[in-house]
Amino acid sequence: MISLGDFNIAPIQSKDAWSVCNFAVANEDRLQRFFPKTLEQNLTPTLSKRFVEIKEEEFKNREEFLFTLKPGNTNEVAGLIYIKELDWDKKQGEFAYAIGYPFEGKGWTSKAVKALSKYAFNELGLQTLQIISHKSNVGSIKVAKNNGYSWIKTLSKSYTPPNSEPLDMELYELYNEG
Repeated sequence: MISLGDFNIAPIQSKDAWSVCNFAVANEDRLQRFFPKTLEQNLTPTLSKRFVEIKEEEFKNREEFLFTLKPGNTNEVAGLIYIKELDWDKKQGEFAYAIGYPFEGKGWTSKAVKALSKYAFNELGLQTLQIISHKSNVGSIKVAKNNGYSWIKTLSKSYTPPNSEPLDMELYELYNEG
């Protein structure tokens, strides 16, 4: 667990299932466009329990890393941060993150991505980290820029939200200089 003053970052744990479900349902409209799979897997406590079990296994097997952001010493999930799309040969991974409405604008996501970027470089041995965001997601782009990620290119029609046309996405990267 990483403590960052107002909040903590920790790997997903079985005790988080109810809180993840509450987070998903409370932020449904926010998650449905860019986190549809996370949302559909957390609409009920039973689904969330299975989701967390799968994510714990993926974490243990180094397939994907899911972290929770929690205020203070509570078990409330304020946000989720993934390190995903891991390519161990290229030593590359991608961040994806979502913060709940009550916690937006506090800088928590930027601070968490900073701490987890260090973790990804130092503990996981990754050399390139990516953030892929739609240009309309100003908050996500701000997180990337706040953490020294550089805009690389526009990925043409690289993501298709549910019931929508494909979207161009913006690719940001950070390299391990250490």
